[in-house]
Amino acid sequence: MATSLQDQLLKAGLADKSSARQARADKRKKQKLKNKSKQVDLDENKLAALQATEQKKARDRALNQERQQELEKRSVAAQVRQLITMNVQSKGNGETVLNFSDNNLVKRMYVSAEVHKLVTQGRLTVVRLDEGYELVPTPVADKIAQRDEFSVVYRADSHQEESGAEDDDWYADYQIPDDLTW
Repeated sequence: MATSLQDQLLKAGLADKSSARQARADKRKKQKLKNKSKQVDLDENKLAALQATEQKKARDRALNQERQQELEKRSVAAQVRQLITMNVQSKGNGETVLNFSDNNLVKRMYVSAEVHKLVTQGRLTVVRLDEGYELVPTPVADKIAQRDEFSVVYRADSHQEESGAEDDDWYADYQIPDDLTW
């Protein structure tokens, strides 16, 4: 069998036992340092892997939240559509013009005189369905407004309250004369 270089040097008399022991000790120390440095590398690798998984989890949570919000929007839109289609009221034969504003544009809808009266009294409300407009009862419009307020286009009772408040305030700065007799 082949003998080690260290044994061969000892036999030849070129090295003594103490230098051989010292060489083995140095070799062991180098091996220990090498093993320690490997553990640090492994810890850094593990740390990097943990950070990568945490980042992936955070990204997945954000994507999941966006998907959930999108599903919720679709659900609300479907509820609004269902409320409108189930409660749509007839417009009549279309002899009277009903004017209403939608996004600062005046729109027209031809309705019967009875339906026009119901709209102006606040019993019917104009709502948006896709690209068109429909009439629904005001309590249903309240439910629609709870889900999506932009679907309710014209409501007579809300516009009367707004204009009434403005009418009362325009003359508030004027003084009333004391000698006014009726």
